[in-house]
Amino acid sequence: MSPPQVPDSRNSSTELLISDEDEEFKTFYPEIQSLVTIIVPVCFGIIALTGFFGNTLVILVVLFNKKMHSTTNLLIVNLAVADLLFVVLCIPFTGTDYVMENWPFGDTWCRIVHYLIVVTALASIYTLVLMSVDRFLAVVHPIRSRILRSKKVIKISCVIILWIAIVTITAPVIMLHGTVKYKPLGVTMVTCCFKNSNSFLSVADYQITFFAGSYLFPLMTISGLYLRMITRLWRQGGDIRMSVESQRGRKRVTRLVVVLVITFALLWLPIQLILLLKALNLYHATTKLKVVLQIVAQLLAYTSSCINPVLYAFLSDNFRKAFLKAINCSKQEKCVSTTLPPLRKTSCSRTSTTGV
Repeated sequence: MSPPQVPDSRNSSTELLISDEDEEFKTFYPEIQSLVTIIVPVCFGIIALTGFFGNTLVILVVLFNKKMHSTTNLLIVNLAVADLLFVVLCIPFTGTDYVMENWPFGDTWCRIVHYLIVVTALASIYTLVLMSVDRFLAVVHPIRSRILRSKKVIKISCVIILWIAIVTITAPVIMLHGTVKYKPLGVTMVTCCFKNSNSFLSVADYQITFFAGSYLFPLMTISGLYLRMITRLWRQGGDIRMSVESQRGRKRVTRLVVVLVITFALLWLPIQLILLLKALNLYHATTKLKVVLQIVAQLLAYTSSCINPVLYAFLSDNFRKAFLKAINCSKQEKCVSTTLPPLRKTSCSRTSTTGV
């Protein structure tokens, strides 16, 4: 685990010198380090394994069951892909960074890891935005939005527009991070972090931008959509003509999306606030409690990459049945798409757009 780093104002290179924060850190660093090297790898390992198998199962269940190829489920697959990339390409290296005193993977991979963390985080939250827009159109404009909510449009908006936009816009992140040398305890060490020596963006501006773009703005957008939607969804009668079962189906899907959004918001809130306060020089990890809080906050944020499959299993009958069928088939070493459970029979062709 890396002690706090403070740039040396007397040196324009990437060398960092010991600071007052480091002096305070010395007193509890050995105790924290011994604790972190045991607990963090175990927690990260559980998150990584759960996230890998859970998200892989979600992707396979949807892809191999054509009856589950609904617009909502395609967005769920996109969310699972983002979480899977994060689990495979980010968590192992972040966990290693906690255990080892020096970043062992070099400058290039340091930049790539930070870039992928930002890309996958944005892909997750803006997939949730798309899911909320899909629910809004399904509830408020169920007839006029059928073409807009088609599977072809969803594929284009997710795979082509969303991913290309995120990958392109976040490209500067590669230039803003890198390996940095510092001397926290009188010994030169190497860490992977934001480079204060860059002339493009300060750490405060970067963190404010990340907080606004990856958390505040998308959640405000989602909240606005649901405030507009909820009065229409739960209103009795109205001008939306559909069967009682179809209305229940739409409510089930909307409930699932709402739970996903709330879970993401709650799990990412602590680390977003801590990073923002640190960037504004309002939070200093100079006590054991503050260091532990930061580690717990990061663990909570990473948990968001593995918890979604668990939510699907609890909130969606079709996903739960499909998961159980897939697991049973894997034990019997035979599993074909036709063995997956069919969707519930409902009227008004609900399964063509929701199907969860």
